[in-house]
Amino acid sequence: MQIKTIILGTAGSAPTLTRKMPSVAVIYEGDVLLFDCGEGTQFRMLDHRINPVRVKAIFISHAHGDHTIGIAGLVRTMGMNNRKEPLQIFVPAGYEKVVQSLITFDKALIGYEITVKGVRSGRVYEGRDYEVLAFKLRHTIPTYGYVFRERTKRKFRKEMAHKLGMRGEMFSQLAKKGKLKVKGRTVTLKQLTWEQEGKKIVYATDTRPTPDTEKAAKGADLLIHESSYKAAEIGLAKQRMHSSAGEVAQLARRAGVKRLVLTHISARHRTDAELLRDARKFFAGAVVAKDGYTLVI
Repeated sequence: MQIKTIILGTAGSAPTLTRKMPSVAVIYEGDVLLFDCGEGTQFRMLDHRINPVRVKAIFISHAHGDHTIGIAGLVRTMGMNNRKEPLQIFVPAGYEKVVQSLITFDKALIGYEITVKGVRSGRVYEGRDYEVLAFKLRHTIPTYGYVFRERTKRKFRKEMAHKLGMRGEMFSQLAKKGKLKVKGRTVTLKQLTWEQEGKKIVYATDTRPTPDTEKAAKGADLLIHESSYKAAEIGLAKQRMHSSAGEVAQLARRAGVKRLVLTHISARHRTDAELLRDARKFFAGAVVAKDGYTLVI
């Protein structure tokens, strides 16, 4: 199953003419998951024809305004679109009231249930064939990264099964029982199936590079990581608890990720050239995302 990832906003703490506030949409089997929801996220969703009613959950990395303020308008638009399905919003534990205030500040009538949940490390959300897990990051306030992980699926070796005489409901019976007699011969689920490992997307922003991120990103199909600064600004990155492009690229290489996309770009960078050069010293395929950067895996 294909997973579409759209980086809706790629700016750091302040927007620029070409970069808007942070947000990433992951779309899987019609479900939309938002990771961070900076100011104007709903406008970026309109640009990419993402129906706000299809948003199942919003995962907030931390409670700074540049990652949360877009919630206020988005939940009201959902209400105007007659949303009925409950919405879950996740934020680091202890900061639930920050999100609640964005929902209730004007006493708007929102005709669907919104649940705000405090995040700690581990599984935080489960969909039909996927889950979302949280892991700790290192920033100036409690911050979490998220892993979108598709569940491993068992696939039938259909050509072999057909040769053995399996047809129709026999496949579901074998899946339930683990073994089945076919034309007098016992066949097992292990003989006729193989496991297709699920895809993994990791999102980490507003953080220093950390061992927890490297562990979470191990073998990931896609790592989306903040890169606020270039190599020459490493002192500033450490002071402000952010990352440089070179540091992130080294982490991605150690973790063996397949694709690396850099986002949360400081407004001080007028072009991507230096960030890209720093990253590609260590990870040849690194990309500095523009708003709307889309990847299907």
